[in-house]
Amino acid sequence: MLSSPPKPPYPTLNCQEPSTLQQRRMCIRQSSRCVSVEAAGGKALACVVDIRDEQQIEDAVQKAVNKFGGIDILVNNASAISLTGTLETPMKKVDLMLGINLRGTYLTSKLVVPHLLKSRSPHILNISPPLNLNPIWFKNHTAYTMAKYGMSMCVLGMAEEFRGQIAVNALWPRTAIQTAAMDMLGGEGIGKQCRTVDIMADAAYAILCQSKDATGHFLLDEDVLKQEGIKDFDSYAVHPGHPLLPDFFLDDAPESLVKKMEEHGATPAFKPPPSSSSAAPISGGPIEFTFDAIRAVINEDIVKSTQGVFQFDLSGEHAGVWFLDLKSGSGLAGQGQPESKADVIMSMDSSDFSKMFAGKLKPTLAFMSGKLRIKGDMTLAIKLEKLMGRMNKAKL
Repeated sequence: MLSSPPKPPYPTLNCQEPSTLQQRRMCIRQSSRCVSVEAAGGKALACVVDIRDEQQIEDAVQKAVNKFGGIDILVNNASAISLTGTLETPMKKVDLMLGINLRGTYLTSKLVVPHLLKSRSPHILNISPPLNLNPIWFKNHTAYTMAKYGMSMCVLGMAEEFRGQIAVNALWPRTAIQTAAMDMLGGEGIGKQCRTVDIMADAAYAILCQSKDATGHFLLDEDVLKQEGIKDFDSYAVHPGHPLLPDFFLDDAPESLVKKMEEHGATPAFKPPPSSSSAAPISGGPIEFTFDAIRAVINEDIVKSTQGVFQFDLSGEHAGVWFLDLKSGSGLAGQGQPESKADVIMSMDSSDFSKMFAGKLKPTLAFMSGKLRIKGDMTLAIKLEKLMGRMNKAKL
């Protein structure tokens, strides 16, 4: 059975016409997946479910039991994400993440377990990370980490509760996986640092083929497939040979990840974020040079498509506060605080700031590692990366 978020599904899913293009695409994908499964000789059932709604889950579970005669496997993959700090995360988003990631996983598992207990080879597989309590994975996005770790705690508890009856495990990618969420967070060009979803699919299949006694494990896709005899992982890369971006929540120390990325020619950023400084900026230095290049590429079109004010709190050799106003006219950039309140505040070392705008330092990697700290509207922060791409073409 395939389930998708609470979008009115396409007619083939026996529901009303979707009201938005995004909803249509979602439902078409689910319909297409069902067709593919059935074309391969299997049976499929697509259900549109809000996993925060107990009645909707109960109905979907019953439909699956009626169609297939029972349930053998539950994969909890639904997840919501907002990589924002405590003060920048509205409670509406906190409730959404906890409702989908934690409560949704717990509730769906609770309602499916009675049917799994009747299966000869029952499995629950949560797509969630190992429980790494290193504070670096909490400080920049506490709410998201709490919600995601909630899925992992379901594994920890249910594996022991149903030991000998149901296999309950977690699967997490070693590297970033190219998905719609990653494209949103990383912006244009992130795909070449990722692997495809195929590696997670193959690893999940290997786990689900094991006996119910293999339980309580927090597994990484690459490790699972190595145990299956897979040695060549290039086939899973979006761009074979390109350095890969490590995923969140792994046990590798930041220093270790720096070394690994540098060995493959990447420009990693895994040091703790520097504190901002109020020291006066130095005129005529590399930061001024960077802003000269910014002024050269901003125009009314960029302002119209961006509609945001950015503040840069820089530390290090060329410490100071700079701004980029892309809300009116042809845009404005310079030293000091912006005249209007900043929508996004970015804090980092001044040397890395210039590298980032020159395309020598990936914003996504800098942010994920904690070297770049962002407060405010994440959507605007992603838009800014396109401007960086223009500057890179201008050979800063």
